[in-house]
Amino acid sequence: MTETTGTRSGHTGTQRAATGAPRPAPARRSAVRPGAVGLPLLGAAITLAAWWLVTSGLELVHPVSLPPPQVVWKALTAGSDVLVPALGVTAMLTVVGFLLSTAAGVLIGMALAASRRVERMFAPLLVAVNAVPKIALGPLLVVSVGWGSKPVLTMVFLLCFFPIVLSTATGLTTTPADLADLARSLNASWWQAFRKVRLPAALPQIFVGLKVAMPLAAIGAVIGEFYSDQEGLGYQILQYNGIGDTATAWAAIVLIAAMSILLYSALSAVERFALPWVRATTSAR
Repeated sequence: MTETTGTRSGHTGTQRAATGAPRPAPARRSAVRPGAVGLPLLGAAITLAAWWLVTSGLELVHPVSLPPPQVVWKALTAGSDVLVPALGVTAMLTVVGFLLSTAAGVLIGMALAASRRVERMFAPLLVAVNAVPKIALGPLLVVSVGWGSKPVLTMVFLLCFFPIVLSTATGLTTTPADLADLARSLNASWWQAFRKVRLPAALPQIFVGLKVAMPLAAIGAVIGEFYSDQEGLGYQILQYNGIGDTATAWAAIVLIAAMSILLYSALSAVERFALPWVRATTSAR
């Protein structure tokens, strides 16, 4: 009797294994991996060590042109009452200009992707505008749009919009053929195919353009502040460099770099939140 029961139990277990009985779900990975924090900190430490070695250890660079990191840190703490408000001004102008260029760039990219004639008409003009050295436009922007934040936002827009336009147009015109065929087989309207197929398929490419444009937005804000009355970090760099305080000027540059890293990381987090299917459908490194 016991043998029969054991046989039935084994037979039942075999049937469950054959029918694919649910197994316990594997433990999820930690939301924040140690390498995601530790490796950037290690890279920053190596960079600081190389900076110190070049300026203080081997003295390959004169401290006036590139002060050692400890001197820049002292200048940053001493001038924080000026540099921190300036950081807020530059960050605000960077974000606002980036959002404006994103809205305009996506719309222009959609227009280029929707009509081949529109693309042929305006694509050369966009390339020409992008090829103009933006720093040469700085003094002209003050004359054209006046003082205040307008020249800064215009400079940010000019630097950012082209990669966003290009990535949007490329993403919308390279929809996978199987998805396009599926939409046609279901008799989807143009709007339904765009909303359900083309736009979701183009979003990864669009975010590539956005991530390229984000550091350019910080560069545009600083260049714009060189020629405006906005007392951001770009303005402070000119002021401190003019009086020979290169340590504080370099402290402002370090703040610009840190701001760019934070904004880029925030955009990457938005991408992971908005496109959860990308990692699941693409190969990981």
